Amino acid sequence: MGDGGRNARRRLHAAGAAIVSRRISYREALREGLREALQNDPRVFLMGEDVGMYGGTYAVSKDLLAEFGPERIRDTPLSELAFVGAGVGAALGGMRPVVEVMTVNFSLLALDPIINSAALYHHMSGGQFSVPLVIRTATGAGRQVAAQHSHSFEGWYAHIPGITILAPATIEDARHMLAAALKEPDPVLIFEHAALYNMEGELPDTGSVDIRSAKVRREGKDVALITYGGTLFKTLAAAEQLAAAGISAEVLDLRVLRPLDTESIVTTVRKCHRAVVVDEGWRSGSLAAEVMARIVENTFYDLDAPLARVCSEEVPIPYARHLEEAALPQPEKIVAAVRSMFGEET
Repeated sequence: MGDGGRNARRRLHAAGAAIVSRRISYREALREGLREALQNDPRVFLMGEDVGMYGGTYAVSKDLLAEFGPERIRDTPLSELAFVGAGVGAALGGMRPVVEVMTVNFSLLALDPIINSAALYHHMSGGQFSVPLVIRTATGAGRQVAAQHSHSFEGWYAHIPGITILAPATIEDARHMLAAALKEPDPVLIFEHAALYNMEGELPDTGSVDIRSAKVRREGKDVALITYGGTLFKTLAAAEQLAAAGISAEVLDLRVLRPLDTESIVTTVRKCHRAVVVDEGWRSGSLAAEVMARIVENTFYDLDAPLARVCSEEVPIPYARHLEEAALPQPEKIVAAVRSMFGEET
């Protein structure tokens, strides 16, 4: 993520220094959230590939099998269609399943139970049935795992009514979003950016988070930088570089992709009068495009410059490190997009 991203993380966590906190990794925060959910509600169980004996592909469920047993930490066959479908059935039957899909590309094998079943039951039953299902999956690029395991499909899922889409980027959100998701009566998909699992930071002793609202991660006045997930810390790093050049950037972390918090987007754009949307998804048909459309619909006459976006290049994500980095949003690209708004050459 680079020194800029690490420094941005330190400043972000230092801003909450008055709150009692402890140092923890993103992975550990997710594990704590899972353990707490299992302890607090006997209806909660975890299922997915390698979540039990292996401890999870990303070690999020490490040691939970020994603690809770095979009835509540269930290893499944290699069939996303089958075990996501089983999760839908368990939710309809009164359980609170947490289904782990190893990487987001594998979720495509379960589109039918997610989109044609889970997302629709409440509506098609006239409110008689709900599907309180949580699906966790790893998303994003930046780890040299090549094209098939580097997708960012959360924008696709954010297109679908009937489901809530979360993209936790901070330690605090990673720790507490699951508890909030399990209270929802209908399906929630949590997209954990795989490049964040090793990230360490301070966990404030807050106890809960809001899964309806975006959150300002850095105050500013000259330009709004709107982002989420794995690009948050790159965007914060870009904001630091811009500050050194005399440009004050506000960073808004969407963190909830459906329903989008249009009010927070409008508020930050009206404050700054310029906006750049940063999205690891591809530019064509991206979530960035939806955010830009909402900005234009609500704040067109507040803008002092055309909107801009920084997205992944329109190619399958390359394996080679230098090509992968070139294909993804980076702080330098964000800085260049902002400086062009002010008529500066980069």
